[in-house]
Amino acid sequence: MSTGVLIVLIVIVVVAAVVIGALALNRRAAGPHGPRNLKRRFGPEYERVVSRHDGDTKAADQELTERVQRHGDLRERPLEPAEREQFAARWAAAQEHFVESPQQAVADADLLLAELAGARGFPDGGQYEEQFAALSVHHAHHVHGYRRVHHAAHEERADTEEMRTAMIEARAFFDELVGERERPRPKSKSRLNKLQLKGS
Repeated sequence: MSTGVLIVLIVIVVVAAVVIGALALNRRAAGPHGPRNLKRRFGPEYERVVSRHDGDTKAADQELTERVQRHGDLRERPLEPAEREQFAARWAAAQEHFVESPQQAVADADLLLAELAGARGFPDGGQYEEQFAALSVHHAHHVHGYRRVHHAAHEERADTEEMRTAMIEARAFFDELVGERERPRPKSKSRLNKLQLKGS
């Protein structure tokens, strides 16, 4: 075998190895915890985590991958009709109280969401960070409402507009978590509907 043929064969083997390696990397990136799928799965939450890591996407990907590994297998427990009605009534009461006492309404909404998440099978609300992490894996596109209302409930200087916005975003999360399609609709309009706290 001539030296020229040997060199050509070596080049072919090297090129083939590079191509196979590149394909393997792409397959890994596109895997269940790859950046593209994490972005799709977490939506706005992905951008918030990247921002919290000062733009370091690798750190964000690692954090979100760990969340999926910890909580991805969690099976949500369906609510009984009576439970759903009770949570819906409590949410309506929190909205009603917003007019007279925004801070108390936000605190009630925060507690209600923690209890609702617990009833659905998520970690206990007493461990907010862990509960939020689990919720973000399964309800990433609306979980920011929980974060907003939790922050407003624990922020002494939150203004009324900030609390109102938090309640609107939390309502979208509540509807998703309680099961909006199955939840009975209120028969009469509440005073909070005038403030458009239903978010619709």
